[in-house]
Amino acid sequence: MDVPKDYMTTLLDHGLFASAQMLGSFLVSSSSVNLETSLHLKAENLVLLGDALFREKEYRRAIHAYKQALHCHRIIPKQNASAVRSSLSASTRSSSPNSFNISTINENEVKFKIASSHCALNENRAALLEMEGIPSKARNLQMNLMMGKLYRNSRHTRAAITCYKECLRHCPCIIEAIIALAELGVAAKDIISLFPQTPTRGARSTFDHFDSSRWLQRYVEAQCCIASNDYKGGLEFFAELLRRFPNNIHILLEMAKVEAIIGKTEEAITDFEKVRSIDPYVITYMDEYAMLLKLKSDYSKLNKLVHDLLNIDPTRPEVFVALSVLWERKDERGALSYIEKSIRIDERHIPAYIMKGNLYLSMNRPEAAVVAFRGAQELRPDLRSYQGLVRSYLAISKIKEALHAAREAMKAMPQSAKALKLVGDVHASNTSGREKAKKFYESALRLEPGYLGAALALAELHVIEGRNGDAVSLLERYLKDWADDSLHVKLAQVFAATNMLQDALSHYQAALRINPQNEAAKKGLDRLEKQLKGVDPDAPEEDEENDVEDADADQEEAELL
Repeated sequence: MDVPKDYMTTLLDHGLFASAQMLGSFLVSSSSVNLETSLHLKAENLVLLGDALFREKEYRRAIHAYKQALHCHRIIPKQNASAVRSSLSASTRSSSPNSFNISTINENEVKFKIASSHCALNENRAALLEMEGIPSKARNLQMNLMMGKLYRNSRHTRAAITCYKECLRHCPCIIEAIIALAELGVAAKDIISLFPQTPTRGARSTFDHFDSSRWLQRYVEAQCCIASNDYKGGLEFFAELLRRFPNNIHILLEMAKVEAIIGKTEEAITDFEKVRSIDPYVITYMDEYAMLLKLKSDYSKLNKLVHDLLNIDPTRPEVFVALSVLWERKDERGALSYIEKSIRIDERHIPAYIMKGNLYLSMNRPEAAVVAFRGAQELRPDLRSYQGLVRSYLAISKIKEALHAAREAMKAMPQSAKALKLVGDVHASNTSGREKAKKFYESALRLEPGYLGAALALAELHVIEGRNGDAVSLLERYLKDWADDSLHVKLAQVFAATNMLQDALSHYQAALRINPQNEAAKKGLDRLEKQLKGVDPDAPEEDEENDVEDADADQEEAELL
């Protein structure tokens, strides 16, 4: 009594994978397909069982079934070939287009399924070994895309580029391949030249003057700008695309990510919030959003974001980075364990390495931070990894290495005020370099007049060299256009240092009105109030300190709950 194979294919086609898996065990154990003359049927049934196991995420069992199928396929006696061919059904689920195959299974497709299972288990080397067994002419679009990813992960750049280019020759709209080629350093014109040249039919073009090839070219140019650290150019191209495709989630996310990298915090937060208003179940780049919320000390929104992400999909690397961001001020070691989990899920997830480096810096472990930021750079250098490296090297007094990293950033981003500031930060770290630092900070401000980071750094330099008046006038000039809590804190610190306590008090209070969670403003105000009362702010008050710490802990626990 046989089990009809059509039932198995019906279950798979309708997504009933658990049922298909159980039925598959009957198919492969049927006595009628164990004979030597029925090996081709056994091979077909094993592939169907493998498909069911793969869909149920039982990848090891799927690999075992697929390999058994290939074994059966290869040992079919040659003398029975004609008999086997005559018994093949007209159409089956895994049929080969070649009518001269002994079995209806396609060996290359089965190898691809084995490789897909290895990929799901993060076994990239084993997956690549299987894929390299498929002749290049036999590879379809899906196979080329997977090979591109595998070659890239194993740092075979040329081979990866070849595979991604092959994808675009067949279909220019494979966004993954476009992004990968841009990040691998392929020029925009070379990527665009791969697109099939299909002439438009005059007035029938539905895109008017912005047809499909044109928007795709703009997208390529945007990604190539971002990959080459031309963030301004990339954002301009993305803005043009957004005008044509309003509320496009992918474009909004790409813009938000870039804005987060270059420090346009408010713009990035606005774009992330717009994405969540359109689709509240998006997880992509939400760890970047979490970092921005922490930067703004908006812990209520951060708490809600993490709660939402956990409910959507607790297995994504972005979720564990967001958890790490939330737990950092409560438990740095716990936050670090979440980052390690994120990297175990996806060892190419760049925000995890950035967060890991920042965590190590806050834990006063700059040597470990260097390793984390280097890990981010190996995947894809960006402004934040350069900033992290410079901070880490300065923390361990490796001035030469810090200067090298800062100059690398300047070379990679010649029109970036942030990169200029990095070089200034290194020079400002020792007395003999302060004049050079001043020039770099001023150059950064000429390039980007609204860059508060450079203004604050220059003001700090003025204070160190005793030019408090210059620091105040610089900060007050910026305060006219930017209501920023960090500006108020820095002004308060300058006024406090010159014993202008009432002015300092008003600026600390202004900072807390803008951002009630600003820790520097809280500590500065507490110290200032003691000075105004005639109390030595540096005198130890253990009981009071313990009470404050307990109160803070209680408040944090309440916020987390």
